[in-house]
Amino acid sequence: MHRIRLAFVTLFTTVTVLWLTTAGVVPVDYSRFWPLRADMVHYSGALAITAMSAAIYLAIRPQWLERLLGGLDKNYRLHKWLGIAALVVSAVHWGWAQIPKWLVDLGWLQPPARRGAGQIQEGLIGWLHQQRGFAEDIGEWAFYLAALLIILALLKQFPYRWFFKTHRWLGLVYLVLVAHSLMLMPPVYWSSVLGVTMALLLAAGSFAAGVSLLRRVGRRHQVVGHIEELTFHADNRVLQVHIMLDGAWPGHTPGQFAFVTFDETEGPHPFSLSSAWQNDGQLSFSIKGIGDYTRTLPQTLHSGDAVTIEGPYGCFDFRGRPPSQIWIAGGIGIAPFIGQLQALAADKEQRHQVDLFYCTGAPDQGFIAGLEALAEAARIRLHVLTAAEQGRLTPARVRQLLPDWQNRDVWFCGPARFGSELRHDLTEHGLPASDFHQELFNMR
Repeated sequence: MHRIRLAFVTLFTTVTVLWLTTAGVVPVDYSRFWPLRADMVHYSGALAITAMSAAIYLAIRPQWLERLLGGLDKNYRLHKWLGIAALVVSAVHWGWAQIPKWLVDLGWLQPPARRGAGQIQEGLIGWLHQQRGFAEDIGEWAFYLAALLIILALLKQFPYRWFFKTHRWLGLVYLVLVAHSLMLMPPVYWSSVLGVTMALLLAAGSFAAGVSLLRRVGRRHQVVGHIEELTFHADNRVLQVHIMLDGAWPGHTPGQFAFVTFDETEGPHPFSLSSAWQNDGQLSFSIKGIGDYTRTLPQTLHSGDAVTIEGPYGCFDFRGRPPSQIWIAGGIGIAPFIGQLQALAADKEQRHQVDLFYCTGAPDQGFIAGLEALAEAARIRLHVLTAAEQGRLTPARVRQLLPDWQNRDVWFCGPARFGSELRHDLTEHGLPASDFHQELFNMR
């Protein structure tokens, strides 16, 4: 989380500093309202298009940023924050642009002094000046549509299949806002470092918008396969899907995830890989029926069905600083640990101590038996905690059961609130923040 906070703050701080440096070139009397309003429109506009450019670029899943930000799940968290920031700052930008006009129409505010005819510039600058009305109109309507699409994306009640389809429209809206920005950005900006920065952001965002609109996101990392076997555990509603790939897979590290498309109308969904890569073309996913879509999979999927896999992604790869580790899985958060158990079972070398806590409110004996066999083969200690019998796992209980917990790093995958509670408690009691690793499995 520290990395994405740093990236978020750095982005807006950099643009703010560059804007202050550039705006300071032209002396402005802020004792009058209209010069202040003009600068606030430009400043808020620069921040809004910055946030949207960065957000739309992150949406095409650039792998070079994964390790920098700590995984694609972190990229998507930053994408969400930037989307919210774009919505808020765009609303402020719209307010500075529109409200003064309404006040003038009502007679509550004096209109600004108009330029003389001799001050009108020629050439490209003059042409852009003539397009101001058009640019303002398309920007206003693009803002309304962007706001609607961002709000829909943030609403968990909005079905994923519709989110997947409508969110792509933001690419087209963004390109309209790029035109709006190009026509209305003050000429003095373009000859500065701010102008170069904005040009790079607009270029990156426009490229990403094109990739999204042409449906090319992740296309280079897609492999087609077919379902080879399905195993459904009714008690905990976990469906294990075993897939045979028909194309080349680059291999993956246990703990990573992939986007899986079972149904083209539904689109790709992210699932943790629950198998170690054996270079045999086989992948497995453990999927719990917790949503409208995943609950239907046991009835709709069949052996032989074609699937598309995109990946692998993620940095939840068990590469920590201390050699000994604590793994904590909540519910279907056990999926990435299964792949690592398989990898350790195949590795006969001596290894340091690992304790795995599997917390479940819906135990399935067949599923647990398979987990116990894997843990024994991997030579790690497995602690199965059923909420109804052993009670809820708390940070204090972890510290009590494992006295050497401060000398290990912690890998957590499960409910976000549970993870936040663990992180806060353990770091408060001395665990370095860098030794707590959490998968943020929330792409919206």
